[in-house]
Amino acid sequence: MKFLKKLFKWLIVLFGLLIIVLYITDTDYIIKAVRTVYLKGHTTAYLEDYKKFDNQAIDNGTPQPWPNHKLYNTVKETEALNTINKANGTIAYVIIKNDSIWFENYYDGFNANAKSNSFSMAKSYVSGLMGKAIMEGYIKSLDQPVSDFLPSYSEGLAGKMTVGDLSSMASGTTWDEEYYSPFSIVTRAYFDDDLEKVMLGLKVNNEPGKAFKYSSGDTQMLAMVIEKATGKKMYNYLTESFWKPLGCENPTLWQVDSDDHDLVKAFCCIASNAKDFARFGKLYKDHGKWNGKQILDSAFVAKSLKPRFPKSPMYGYGWWLKRIEDKDFFMMRGHLGQYVIVEPNDNIIIVRLGHSKGNNNKVGAFTTDIDTYIKEAYKMLSK
Repeated sequence: MKFLKKLFKWLIVLFGLLIIVLYITDTDYIIKAVRTVYLKGHTTAYLEDYKKFDNQAIDNGTPQPWPNHKLYNTVKETEALNTINKANGTIAYVIIKNDSIWFENYYDGFNANAKSNSFSMAKSYVSGLMGKAIMEGYIKSLDQPVSDFLPSYSEGLAGKMTVGDLSSMASGTTWDEEYYSPFSIVTRAYFDDDLEKVMLGLKVNNEPGKAFKYSSGDTQMLAMVIEKATGKKMYNYLTESFWKPLGCENPTLWQVDSDDHDLVKAFCCIASNAKDFARFGKLYKDHGKWNGKQILDSAFVAKSLKPRFPKSPMYGYGWWLKRIEDKDFFMMRGHLGQYVIVEPNDNIIIVRLGHSKGNNNKVGAFTTDIDTYIKEAYKMLSK
């Protein structure tokens, strides 16, 4: 018994020392990571983790419900779609044809209005807000230097970095996109309560504007630029620019680093639902118009949906691009397989939300599940 008491005492001492070391080395964000994710049985961020963080509300205006297609839900999921939905933990699968809901189903206790984390689909919204800021004259163009807004990036290679470089992920910074290490900058950015401090510690080690490198840090820095340029908080700018004008049916949430610092996690973390996420895909499909009103400049939309770099045909400005056979898709993509997939020529939008994208945890690359969600949707549409 004495041995157990002594052991318990030493465990408490060691635990206390560990906590002290984490604070001294400025890695105390790991405590929040352990409490929020690892002790919940997860190895990475998960769909409903937004409930564990500080959030800012994004209000909706007058709802504009999607109409139901005349063939609404007359076709059921294919066998292959049922299989992958079960295996990957799909929570929402929606097919929109000619701006009408052709098919929708929800799984695992979720429903049409249930919130889940967008993860990196938020990057498309941030790029769109950059386009809006250019349209409204807050930012001169894609070529405006980042240093005009963030003076700490005015020296050496950093001085060459433009706003467009951030949107097209060509900043040349030292950001490392590693999701499953507790010591990565991605993990730090996700859990740290002072995100601006994390971002301003980044260095530029390659010449900006030369090549695509997937980087959540680029989007985060872009959000900081937009806030400096507009004088508006990102969640308010999203509300007035897109969430209300696009007739979203539900209010939503955008995670912030903390109530004290109030900086959105721009690289991720808008909590919403499939049909409201789909509206942003429709806006780009319709060249920036919504109900006849030009919400976003059509030239900017067109530029966003074309590759910036020939060697990286999979990415434009804030959007992923993929050709399958004779069809060209653009899409919003997020961690664990959150997708809004658009084929403008067929006037089709496919939304899939869920817990996993399968066994392939590649970052910044297309995974095979995307092809399945697309191909099975087209099989359903052909019946």
